[in-house]
Amino acid sequence: MSPNPITETVASLMPRAKVELTELVAFKSVADFDQFPRSESEAAANWVADALRAEGFQDVALLDTPDGTQSVYGLLPGPEGAPTVLLYAHYDVQPPLDEAAWTSPPFVLTERDGRWYGRGSADCKGGVLMHLLALRALKANGGVPVTVKVIAEGSEEQGTGGLERYAEQHPDLLAADTIVIGDAGNFRVGLPTVTATLRGMTLVRVRIDTLEGNLHSGQFGGAAPDALAALVRVLDSLRAEDGSTTVDGLTGDEVWDGLQYEEGDFRKDAKVLDGVRLIGKGTVADRIWARPAVTVLGIDCPPVVGATPSVQAAARALISLRVPPGVDAAEATKLLQAHLETHTPWGAQVTTEQIGQGQPFRADTTSPAYAAMAEAMGEAYPGEEMQYAGQGGSIPLCNTLAALYPRAEILLIGLSEPEAQIHAVDESVSPQELERLSVAEALFLQKYAAS
Repeated sequence: MSPNPITETVASLMPRAKVELTELVAFKSVADFDQFPRSESEAAANWVADALRAEGFQDVALLDTPDGTQSVYGLLPGPEGAPTVLLYAHYDVQPPLDEAAWTSPPFVLTERDGRWYGRGSADCKGGVLMHLLALRALKANGGVPVTVKVIAEGSEEQGTGGLERYAEQHPDLLAADTIVIGDAGNFRVGLPTVTATLRGMTLVRVRIDTLEGNLHSGQFGGAAPDALAALVRVLDSLRAEDGSTTVDGLTGDEVWDGLQYEEGDFRKDAKVLDGVRLIGKGTVADRIWARPAVTVLGIDCPPVVGATPSVQAAARALISLRVPPGVDAAEATKLLQAHLETHTPWGAQVTTEQIGQGQPFRADTTSPAYAAMAEAMGEAYPGEEMQYAGQGGSIPLCNTLAALYPRAEILLIGLSEPEAQIHAVDESVSPQELERLSVAEALFLQKYAAS
């Protein structure tokens, strides 16, 4: 059987895709302008806008969203009467963490052992390239059979909600019959997967004050209340003995009944050290896809180097709570804040501040678009059937789009399989996954248009 022309076209475009991903990864587009220059994000946005214009998109615009960042929009009209498909990705990235710990520079796309390494290569600048490759393949093989809208977000990793609020203020802009979110990933390399659920997220900053200023630990220690010690107790209260998340009033016994994640595979994917036990109870899938999970993202306190023998007057932490489908993120935020306040010891003064929030998401997998995607993925991955999985991460825009366009079908695919190590040191993308998923998306658009 001869190869599908879409498959052949995408294969021929991969060298160009590598060059373009190299250019896009080079932008330090972290949407935290206290850490990285705004100009880096603006340059990345302009790169995406120029790429859309080069593919014939109309109405290409840099949208100034309420959180002070820019999202990139473009419209590619299809045949009269064709359905409209919105393709989503984001060009902003996580900070590189410890740049010295990277095997190769984080903002230099580097090929090694069959993968392309660089911050954003999988999450989600690779997603931008996936959409471009799919559209180019269609244009080379009879044309794009649907009307396409593309939206590339500029602050997804920060959870500041700029695009969600912009979409709510301009509800017609992103309206579509089907939405393909290119910010998820296969369960494993070579296993085509759509993500059926997403946990939501809330970010809360907590601060504890006990003294007007730091005190000499020899003179006052033992009676003066230590704010850092109080904070440690508060943070410890968020976990049971087995490591399960324990926020007062928030249930944590939900069960995942889909694709399972073997514990040995998870230990390998997560690079858990020998002898260290996993936390929580239930299956791994229960814990990472169906239940809440708290993480302490950072603590403000004196570093070890240069520390003085002092009782600390104040300390603060940033806490993330992943919220499972079926739980309202706003209610979970209230429960988390109440828990922190209730468990603060010694009458210490405590303040909490929510700084980000996104609702969980559950897709309708019985829709015609899912049937078209299953057929497309079966062709792009010969011998494999499309799988349904959850994802512990959050894409807050999903719920906004679902609320704005309740009849739209929403599918989540992408390049963030376990080996990609998104958000971590040495993030990478499999070029084979980029190629196959681009083929799958192109075939999906053909099949969906014909359905």
